[in-house]
Amino acid sequence: MFIRKPLKRPLANGEPLFHNDHGRPRTRREFIAQGFRVGTATVVGTSMLGLFANPRMAAAELSEQIKAECGIGIAGAGKIPFICFDLAGGASIAGSNVLMGKSGGQMDFLSTAGYNKLGVPGDMLPNDPAFVNTELGLAFHSDSGFLRGIQQSTSMMTRSQTNGAIIAARSENDTGNNPHNPMYGIYKAGANGSLLSLIGSQSTESGGNSMAPMNLIDPKVRPTKIDRPSDAIGLVDVGDLTSILNQADAVSVMEAVQRISDAKMNRVSTGLGTDAENDIRKLVRCGYAKSADVVDTYGDPAILDPARDEHIVGATGIFTEEEFRANREFQKTASVMKLAVNGYAGAGTITMGGYDYHTGERATGERRDLLAGRCMGACLEYAARMNKPLMLYVFSDGSVSSNGTLDDSEDGRGKGVWTGDNQQTAASFFLVYNPNGRPTPIRNQIGFMRGDASVETASSPAANNVNQLVQTVLLNYMALHGEQADFASRFLGHGLGNTASQDRLIALESIV
Repeated sequence: MFIRKPLKRPLANGEPLFHNDHGRPRTRREFIAQGFRVGTATVVGTSMLGLFANPRMAAAELSEQIKAECGIGIAGAGKIPFICFDLAGGASIAGSNVLMGKSGGQMDFLSTAGYNKLGVPGDMLPNDPAFVNTELGLAFHSDSGFLRGIQQSTSMMTRSQTNGAIIAARSENDTGNNPHNPMYGIYKAGANGSLLSLIGSQSTESGGNSMAPMNLIDPKVRPTKIDRPSDAIGLVDVGDLTSILNQADAVSVMEAVQRISDAKMNRVSTGLGTDAENDIRKLVRCGYAKSADVVDTYGDPAILDPARDEHIVGATGIFTEEEFRANREFQKTASVMKLAVNGYAGAGTITMGGYDYHTGERATGERRDLLAGRCMGACLEYAARMNKPLMLYVFSDGSVSSNGTLDDSEDGRGKGVWTGDNQQTAASFFLVYNPNGRPTPIRNQIGFMRGDASVETASSPAANNVNQLVQTVLLNYMALHGEQADFASRFLGHGLGNTASQDRLIALESIV
């Protein structure tokens, strides 16, 4: 007798598989393999498809609910961009470049002997109005190398919307040990970048040649070295996703993943308490959201490349193609200003070497000053083209003096030769560009010199203490935001005295 086995019927979609030659499924993998349990990929696929049905919905949610919480999309933390120039070696700032006077201000002129020590000959004294230039609000000697360079890089409109102040301040000659660099303090005052907090053109603790004040250093925001376009471009690596998808779709994917993660996290209990769980959820949520924002903003690395910015290089740029390719100082300046002015970094230092120029002639110093001026002017002009404010601070380690001998060569310009270091003639200065109009001056000089061109050390807290010089710059930065009342609580243990004393150190009215 034959026993006929029934024919196997076709399996319906999703029906489990019963195998006579398999044992009963025991593991999760076996249950899934035979169809007794649905794999998690099915669940995720459904969720992702639901999200991509309206692929920009996640972006809207990200913009409205998360950007403020995670600090996304606020260039420079809403603060004025800040760039400082560290002229290494002891540049001549007072007299031959920016005018410095006695207690009455810039136009309270020094003696002829004093100007002679500052390299200004008797036939170029600023007592003659022909040798005074106030295009930048702050008064310069009309034949200043800094000024001529700034004029080459800026428009008349940019100069008309700028003002500043010079600070009488001694510092040690030819050393990086002066705590001149204010960038950590600028960060502490609230400046930050969407990519980086601080950048500098050297791989040092300060990002420049001079040190930062020890009490301000914050290791977690140590400046990232940026001194060429490739450094700027290399800041962002968005991975392989943008090579598979276009930029918009890649952002949609990442934003969708953020939403899925958020949904999952809200169902998880760590047992650590409500506050701790909320902090963890925020860290995870902001991590995904910031990654999506990086792809959205920097999916095309060219956005960070100064060489491809028509405002910086080219027929309509600040620099021509030829001079940009040939001059490393221009490349360095362009890279730092591109990041700082656009808020990708909160503050930046540009170090320029070769300012220990007491070479027994004047021509070398004039050429170096002109180059520095070109770079300073480029920063101001770029801020103007981006319609952004900018504070530009210039300092050097010590200074130089002249014995009165003249250099009548073409580049020497008939001025006094630099014969030696002299910290007594040192000064720093800052310029502020405001796209809404020239900043209103309270004073254009902080502290003063004696008639013989020596810094009067009792003229201000900054005059004989480099740490307090930095504090004075920070106070002025905060005052541009109308936040000078918060200075004492932000910088505990400062040496600038009470509120009335601080008021005498503020140069410009608020521009914010």
